[in-house]
Amino acid sequence: MRIRCVGGIVRDEGGRLLVIRRGRPPSEGLWSIPGGRVEAGESDAAAVVRELREETGLDVAVGALAGMVERPGQNDLSYEIYDYVATVIGGVLTAGDDAAEARWVDGAELRALPTTPGLLDALDGWGLLPGGRLLP
Repeated sequence: MRIRCVGGIVRDEGGRLLVIRRGRPPSEGLWSIPGGRVEAGESDAAAVVRELREETGLDVAVGALAGMVERPGQNDLSYEIYDYVATVIGGVLTAGDDAAEARWVDGAELRALPTTPGLLDALDGWGLLPGGRLLP
């Protein structure tokens, strides 16, 4: 069974990336971009707005689709994750819902964190990795 999910790729004025440390499975304790499941009848854009508000306290405007990845889950589940570029339009950064922490990181900080599988490769492939590409 496939589960549609979304994520929000958000940068601040200095180019740092918004990340959360997951507080629950899957990938509990690992850092990723904020996001989650799309609810029945919900558009991707509405899901990005809701998930970012719940996990980070920030209000965002959703822009273009950055890319899609598929990740395996347990018991024949598969997560199709559609990641969108988004811009902060309000709110105060505060971890909430299933995010244990939320913060802004530059490229070096992101590379030093334990991240969810494939996150750095996806951001790199889409040209959205803070501080440039993984490989020269």
